[in-house]
Amino acid sequence: MTRNTHIKRHHHLTLSVGGAQEDYDFHTKVLGLKSVKKTALYDGDEPILHLYYGNDKGDPGGLITCFPMRHSGRKARKGTGQICTVAISVLPGALEFWSRRLTEHGFRPQLQERFGDRLLAFNHPCGIEYELVEEQQEVRRPYSNGAIPTEFGITGTHGVCVSVRDSENSEEFMALGWNGQRRAEDGHYIRYEVGSGGPGTVVDFRIEPGLPQGSWAYGEGVPHHVAFEVADLDVQTKVKFHLEGLGYTDVSDVKDRGYFDSIYVRTPGGALFEATVSKPQGFLIDETYDLLGTSMQIPPFFANRKDELMRRVEPLRY
Repeated sequence: MTRNTHIKRHHHLTLSVGGAQEDYDFHTKVLGLKSVKKTALYDGDEPILHLYYGNDKGDPGGLITCFPMRHSGRKARKGTGQICTVAISVLPGALEFWSRRLTEHGFRPQLQERFGDRLLAFNHPCGIEYELVEEQQEVRRPYSNGAIPTEFGITGTHGVCVSVRDSENSEEFMALGWNGQRRAEDGHYIRYEVGSGGPGTVVDFRIEPGLPQGSWAYGEGVPHHVAFEVADLDVQTKVKFHLEGLGYTDVSDVKDRGYFDSIYVRTPGGALFEATVSKPQGFLIDETYDLLGTSMQIPPFFANRKDELMRRVEPLRY
């Protein structure tokens, strides 16, 4: 049986968070990421903000994107069958700085080790499990907004952890469907890396047979999906056909997300994965570099409902 060889690395990690201001302050003021884009969710007709954070250009592999849900009153159920943890990378020696900084901002970071990597575990203000991981093989430049010393800045994504009741179906999907290489086991964790491996390619599975099923709908408090980069739209089509040929028929058609084009697949373990192609202009389609992320960009289908959108979502103080 043939394997998919087209998945390269993470493109972005997407979370369903709580308050918009709470999330904005956490990512920009505490973690020191740049606000790359402020727009709205492209699915459905309910106004929901979509906030993007990353480095100064919003490069793939360094993006975290968030749907603030608190104004809707919808809360997610944590459980198995969903992404449970998101992890971002820093250079070796940075964790002591981050331990002090997070503590000063009211967080409770815990120093841990997994797969030989030192990490700080803490929670996003809405409760999502976060980790800062020291990347020994890091080649990406840290991003600094001036508040964080450059040598301690975040370099990009490290990985996600998916909670599953058992690993067999997920391992088959990773090996045949998603260009994953099984790297190691550590207790009840199994590590995969996509593409050529290295920083920004990690998918861990946490085996939790007794945990009830978590929710998949939009709701505060859980990661929503992880997106992976593929080369172009032709390759994206090949990924879709390959998955369907393996029997994974829950694969979406291509969806235009304004700044990239995406297909989605519900994996056997329950987590939602995305294969993504950035548009040539990326986030500069509707803003210049010097103004990137500074103002609200209204999706086309909300163009005639801008006042309603802005009235119903939580206002942001930049």
